[in-house]
Amino acid sequence: MSPCSFMTGILFGALLLVTPGDARAGQVASVSVAGAPLFDSEKFQLTDNDIAKLSQHQSALVKFGCDGTNKTTQPTRKCKVFPGDRQWPSQSAWSAFDDLLGGALIKTVPLAASCYSSWPQYDSAECERISSQWTDSYLHAADPASAMWPLFEGRTCLPTTNASASCTVGGYSSYAVNVSNVAQIQLAVNFARNADIRLVIKNTGHDFNGKSTGAGALGIWTHNLKDIEYYENYRGSGYQGPAVKMGAGVQAFEVYEKGQELGFTAVGGEGKTVGVTGGYVLGGGHSPMSSLYGLAADQVLALEVVLANGRFVTVTEESDPDLFWALRGGGGGTYGVVTSIISRVYPKVGVTVSTFNFSTGKDVSVETFWAGVRSYLKRFPTHADAGTYAYFWIMPTGPNAFTFLMNPFFAANHTVDEFNALVQPWYDDLHELGISFQPNSTYYDNFYDGWMAGFALETVASSTMMTSSRLFPRTNWDTPASLNATLNALRATITDGFALLAFNMKAELQEGFTSNSANPAWRQTLMHAITSTSWTNTTSDADIKVKMDGLTKAVGKWRAVCPDSGAYMSESDIQEPHFQQAFYGTNYDRLYRLKQRYDPTALFYAPTGVGSENWVVKSLAGLPDQNGRLCRV
Repeated sequence: MSPCSFMTGILFGALLLVTPGDARAGQVASVSVAGAPLFDSEKFQLTDNDIAKLSQHQSALVKFGCDGTNKTTQPTRKCKVFPGDRQWPSQSAWSAFDDLLGGALIKTVPLAASCYSSWPQYDSAECERISSQWTDSYLHAADPASAMWPLFEGRTCLPTTNASASCTVGGYSSYAVNVSNVAQIQLAVNFARNADIRLVIKNTGHDFNGKSTGAGALGIWTHNLKDIEYYENYRGSGYQGPAVKMGAGVQAFEVYEKGQELGFTAVGGEGKTVGVTGGYVLGGGHSPMSSLYGLAADQVLALEVVLANGRFVTVTEESDPDLFWALRGGGGGTYGVVTSIISRVYPKVGVTVSTFNFSTGKDVSVETFWAGVRSYLKRFPTHADAGTYAYFWIMPTGPNAFTFLMNPFFAANHTVDEFNALVQPWYDDLHELGISFQPNSTYYDNFYDGWMAGFALETVASSTMMTSSRLFPRTNWDTPASLNATLNALRATITDGFALLAFNMKAELQEGFTSNSANPAWRQTLMHAITSTSWTNTTSDADIKVKMDGLTKAVGKWRAVCPDSGAYMSESDIQEPHFQQAFYGTNYDRLYRLKQRYDPTALFYAPTGVGSENWVVKSLAGLPDQNGRLCRV
């Protein structure tokens, strides 16, 4: 038998590896070429010596893969092995796998199963609790399989008052590994690859397209890898200065709290529960600090990663420049499972946070309202170049009625007086137009307090809406004509009933930073714009698809005014036309080649991810969700 031959359907017995609590074996040296010690969770690794203890049949499903050069590893089966298939691992195989993991394997129970009498977990009081918290992102982040956008799971088990309704696991992973060490990730990667079952990775489940879901999958849940270590004078990858090492499960509020405690400012998400070290940073990651420092991916100096062959590696510019480039912006769930990253951080920074609104009404006509919006829009280059980040809404509130909501204008490195001086030209125009507004502006001497005051907890888990987005480049501000075309495109979609949520910001690669695979469109962006469509709980699947198609078509007005730009993959339309260009730009061909090198068996699949065009999910509802068998095209 070739050591890299593909084998499936073989039962294996309990494996004889030590548990994480046994420090005598399974431990490796803490030295890392990243220039910082491994976390304790990273020192416990699966090794060739562990596999060598097993019989050939026992090791068949947990042995390491090849290095990516041996094409005999490519399975010939058209679809991933699915529950009910003859090749699906038996219950005894799952039990043995759980023994090896130290009891970390979780059989998925949908978060709302307590609402359904057909499930053993049925409990009306628990159902009421889950229902009352359903839109809270903390609830879903703390579950091994749940996602923030159940539409893309398949909406198979939502909270209900009808206890006799149907609840299935649907597009959630069949099992999940509650990861506490690297060895467990390696075992899960090897098990899924060798059994040819789908593998998904969940950190928090924030991705707008449900990348952490997948019917019949084994999930790797990295949420509890919470280590954070601050280095005041880190040295590595051509950088010397303050840095932070974060485990894969660290969320924005956690690293920001640590920064508040120790006096540093990190480039992380706007949302409180976003997993900073997960798909957020791997997909680029925009931040309230991006106008000053760039994307989160730009800050990364080193990564610890489990590859598709099961090997644990440290990735830096020196150790593997290709993979270092691809991981920083090329998308989550694509090249490996990241266990930690080291990122540069910055000194403490003060910030002014301001909120206000204005609307059409008796004294503000529709044309006057849009003149006020245009006055704001034309100042985007000045505001972004000043290092600010604005989060605003423009919403239709009725026939020929609109509201503008600034919530908030986040001006890092600005006192209130400096902020007022920056926005005074816009304020002067609003006053001249007769638009009344009452700014509420407050200065905070640190990022954390300003961020806490400025950004509310995310509202998630709607199953009756979907989003689309576009990155608008600086060239759209080059002339009055191009600015008018941009405004007209936005106005047309809003007038048609689509709300606009947008960010005025920039995300340029800073001088001296190593280039990465983040969408090149980010480097020219002055506005990240998002819109959405919605329906009711009783809307049929066919009519939902009509709504989804209508949104994709509506955003065509935005694409038409910046055809060479793109969109942010983590906050996007899953039906984005030509997603390769939209999400990856000119980087796509190189990313695709690297995908074939580092993941030749296509273990890692994510919707709209690199190489995803080679696959299709056979959705039971006929929607672009993950509730169906994953098959090769």
